Amino acid sequence: MSETPQPDWDPRAEFVQRDQIAAYDAMRSRCPVAYSDYLQWSLFRHADVKRVLEDHDTFSNAASRHLSVPNAMDPPEHTRFRRLIEPYFGPGPMAAFEPRCREIAESLVARLPESGEIEAMAELGQNFALEIQCAFMGWPTSLHEPLRDWTRRQHAATLAGDRQALGELALEFDGVIRDLLESRRAAGEAAPDDVTTRIMNETVAGRALTDEEIVSILRNWTVGELGTISASIGILMGYLAAHPELQARLRESPGLLPAAIDEILRIDAPLMSNRRRTTRAVEIGGRRIPAGERLTILWGSANRDEAVFGDPDAFRLDRDPGDNLLYGAGVHVCPGAPLARMELELFMEALLAHTVHLSPVPDKPAVRAKFPAGGYSAVPLRVMR
Repeated sequence: MSETPQPDWDPRAEFVQRDQIAAYDAMRSRCPVAYSDYLQWSLFRHADVKRVLEDHDTFSNAASRHLSVPNAMDPPEHTRFRRLIEPYFGPGPMAAFEPRCREIAESLVARLPESGEIEAMAELGQNFALEIQCAFMGWPTSLHEPLRDWTRRQHAATLAGDRQALGELALEFDGVIRDLLESRRAAGEAAPDDVTTRIMNETVAGRALTDEEIVSILRNWTVGELGTISASIGILMGYLAAHPELQARLRESPGLLPAAIDEILRIDAPLMSNRRRTTRAVEIGGRRIPAGERLTILWGSANRDEAVFGDPDAFRLDRDPGDNLLYGAGVHVCPGAPLARMELELFMEALLAHTVHLSPVPDKPAVRAKFPAGGYSAVPLRVMR
């Protein structure tokens, strides 16, 4: 048996949590493959992360103790479920959902004050994520507030490292989904023809999905969406408020939004990390890692690697999109990327079309989120419509 290495860093140190991006930038040059008691092996460089993403035989996605469909699966099992899931994010479903998505974005922006101070995460990021996800899934608006409360409690339990509370919250969320499934079964042919009902009627490998698989799919879609879309809105609004020339350029040329959004979210990651597990002993970044070890891929570092992007803070619209790992790469690339991109583009279109100016609040700086969240926990801004 190999000895446990000495920690190279502490991901929970106060200075790391105060600004994860800056801390990861420093680690990328100092110790690009680093061990800690909390995360085990963390990967900071773009090349090392790409290697892991592309070699799913050596770096397994089956790193969860619980059923996670298809996030914590490897081929061929992963392939069967991806084949089932991907059509939900194809061009047809996206085109069908676009009008509702645009309506929600414009409705939220219309609620902004004519002029005054807002907190972008609570008033726009979280609200947009909740409303858009419930609409996509076909869930009632009555779930907005319960899901908001659940998200708040789940975030607090995560920061506190309270495993018991996290387990109870997972069961609570699964119970919400099971209630939705039961209501559709009770409705029979009168059940709404929405994403949730269609998932219930899917098959894989010639059999019906189990309730556990259905719940896992819907849980992964929803929990991931609520966190990353909310974080993305906060990052985008904060960045444009701090860069008025870019804000003005995008107001005049909204066709630049897709590339601009991806570039801003490369600079400042809404999703900070993912996990993998080694299936065999491997050397990466000069470190020998035994089989069965946990790896933490740090997107917030890999997407800022100077070896690929030069100055990581330089905003450029002419970068090779294949280098941007915002939605991952390889067989586990995010299947919901088309939905996320459409949602963020339509939200930013509505925001820029119906406001005149966004600016920071001088005496109220944005507050960085703490791991495992990315982005900000609060983004105070002044808005003019």
